[in-house]
Amino acid sequence: MVRYAAAAVATNPEKTSRARGEYLRTHFKNMREVAAALTGLKLTKAYTYLSDVKDHKRVIPFRRFSGGVGRASQAKEFKATQGRWPEKSIKFILRLLKNAEANADAKNIDVEDLLIKSIVVQQAPKTRRRTYRAHGRINPYQGHPTHVEIILTASDVEVEKATDAVATTSLAGLNRRQVARRRIEAARA
Repeated sequence: MVRYAAAAVATNPEKTSRARGEYLRTHFKNMREVAAALTGLKLTKAYTYLSDVKDHKRVIPFRRFSGGVGRASQAKEFKATQGRWPEKSIKFILRLLKNAEANADAKNIDVEDLLIKSIVVQQAPKTRRRTYRAHGRINPYQGHPTHVEIILTASDVEVEKATDAVATTSLAGLNRRQVARRRIEAARA
């Protein structure tokens, strides 16, 4: 069995599902930006977001690899200025999300509660070709494929904080002498 880079993120294996793609022929930089935009979203929201990006209704903000990337007014939604609509990366990540969803369904995890916990994108070895230049020269013509790992988790049930800890919160920010004095006064009362 293969080792996942983000295996430590999945603390509860019964509530997580995973999917991975190796040597995917789509640009690493584009895939990294798509993954950054999707991490933390609910799975259903991620599907609608990706379909909107495919229809050019919403944009993938380009933050790290943004050299030469044009500006898009749709990026204001993410407090960014640059963005693109990387169709090929979206196609690959949609397949992986569907695969992870099927893996969760096989584990009897409720698909409606799934959350994208982490997406790890790493560079795969470059595919080498050559391009022919003027005066008989040859330059490299390389592809930049990726390895992608997706971990989905079932969203945890939130538990409300207990309210009986009121006495300890009033002592916060006090030094030892002030805390001791308050305790003595409370004991006298």
